[in-house]
Amino acid sequence: MNRFLEHTGAKYPIIQAPMGWIARSQLASAVCNAGGLGIIETSSRETENCIAEIKKMKELTDQPFGINLPLLFLKDQNMINFVAESGVKFVTTSAGNPEKLIEILKAKDIIVYHAVPTVKAALKAVEAGVDGLVVEGGEGGGFKNPEEVSLQVLLQAIRDKVDVPMVAAGGTVDGRGMAAVFSLGAEAIQMGTRFVSAKESPVHLNYKNAIIEAEDTGTLVLNKKATPCIRALKTERTKEIYEEGRMPADMFARIKELYFDGNMEASAGLSGQSAALIKGQKSAEDIINETISGFREICSRMGKMSEGGF
Repeated sequence: MNRFLEHTGAKYPIIQAPMGWIARSQLASAVCNAGGLGIIETSSRETENCIAEIKKMKELTDQPFGINLPLLFLKDQNMINFVAESGVKFVTTSAGNPEKLIEILKAKDIIVYHAVPTVKAALKAVEAGVDGLVVEGGEGGGFKNPEEVSLQVLLQAIRDKVDVPMVAAGGTVDGRGMAAVFSLGAEAIQMGTRFVSAKESPVHLNYKNAIIEAEDTGTLVLNKKATPCIRALKTERTKEIYEEGRMPADMFARIKELYFDGNMEASAGLSGQSAALIKGQKSAEDIINETISGFREICSRMGKMSEGGF
């Protein structure tokens, strides 16, 4: 059996990424009810709101879901303690060393996958005792390693070193991408930008349309020489920042104005290069069903090729 499905109990090996302020119960429950694995974010640092969203998930779906714990963004121990006692059985960790949380989470029989952007980070996470990895390619949106490694290279390089389940994150929006990363050793995919543009996503239509209208060169990697380094949609403001080479410290002070009021110049609209492959707004159910059907069709065709026909 697919190890990711074994670990999570999800119907399909598809994770919705834990985007700050966006990955809450409205979107995550829709993903779960469609057979994927919705993840609740905690990177917004709104501890009480995130706890309320986790509790709400249990009202909106009877399917398994997960929680993300970004180590550098947690204000205190409260969220960690709540997650450990919440009954949730799958957690992704990111932005830091997972060793700090492993003992706490494993004591409650929680499966832990850690997000990694390099082979070195993957080896450290496995040594710390994680159950699996979310392998983040440089083409993905959001917070990035300034030394970008493409997902295609990273999956193969990590698989050469360790044998734990890998979730491929970055550049995947459909069955074609899913088949490609599975051929490289992944056992699940994580989609962020694709789900930001979904009908159930709580963000403003301006943000969804900006993703849908983005070209292949429609994103920029900002702040490569400082922290945080991010990949975001190309706008007048992000183009200026890209040229200057440094992002202002208050860049995310007005992020909710962009996300929920639709002012695309208020902050940086995080997005992966996969935006260029997204052609319209669809429901989470349609996204997942079309991804799985496309994946199976390609695998069937490739299976025939393996028998000698090209």
